[in-house]
Amino acid sequence: MDILLSGLLLSGTYALIAMGLNLQYGVARIMNLANGEMLVLGGLAAFWMYTAAALSPLLTALIAAPLAFSGNWLLYRYLLLPLVRRAKTQGQLEVDSILATFGMSFALVGIMVSIHGEYFTYSYLAEPFKILGQTVALNRLVAFIVAIGIGGGLYYWLTHTYQGTAVRAVSVSTEAAGLVGINVERVSAFAFALGGAVTAVGGTLISTFITLEASVGVIFTMKALIIIIMGGVGDIRGAIVAAVILGLVETTVASVIDPGLTLVAAYVIFLAILLFRPQGLFGRRA
Repeated sequence: MDILLSGLLLSGTYALIAMGLNLQYGVARIMNLANGEMLVLGGLAAFWMYTAAALSPLLTALIAAPLAFSGNWLLYRYLLLPLVRRAKTQGQLEVDSILATFGMSFALVGIMVSIHGEYFTYSYLAEPFKILGQTVALNRLVAFIVAIGIGGGLYYWLTHTYQGTAVRAVSVSTEAAGLVGINVERVSAFAFALGGAVTAVGGTLISTFITLEASVGVIFTMKALIIIIMGGVGDIRGAIVAAVILGLVETTVASVIDPGLTLVAAYVIFLAILLFRPQGLFGRRA
């Protein structure tokens, strides 16, 4: 029971990490390797606001979300959109976006280190909480609940609103979406910005129970990539299910075998998905 509960709470963390990149890659077709750094920036904002003004990270998340949305929209509009327009194939766009965001990730790490330093941590809601006879940290439980709320809200928005339907149409085919009157560039920019906002909110919550460092973003990006490929690119429902699977597997490996092998377990899952079901659990074959 302890392994199951810990795995579920860890899955909430992974869902927060993956949902933002899923929107950016699944809809805007941008493989954003700086996604992890955006998460760390959200955590750094929560650290600053809590230590300087005793502001709750939950309130910081409400501030960070629109700021991250605006910043990512500008990033897409002035840096990534020119790459989209010049790319003749999807493959060329992926290569260009990987190179551009890979360099951006190093720039963001350098900026964070120069402003604050390498590590930052604080204590918030680090209190024991009983669930089904098991003791868990309250901050992890809050992050899990928020992750489920964000995931459910995104799924409802994507499946029950006109704008969400337009986003899903672009994720399926940019050409077909354009033919029915959808402004593909505008929808892609919105999805990229929304993905950045979700990631930043995840960072503010994750910072309450994880010691973050400026250069740890690459690990978060790798976990997010594993989850969205496992669940199906562009599928929020798949991202949540894949996050649960990865969280349970890593918790089991850490508890039964060795904590140092959790990354190995994640990589084995990644290879298995690529070999046997490359479209993901909920994805469709090309």
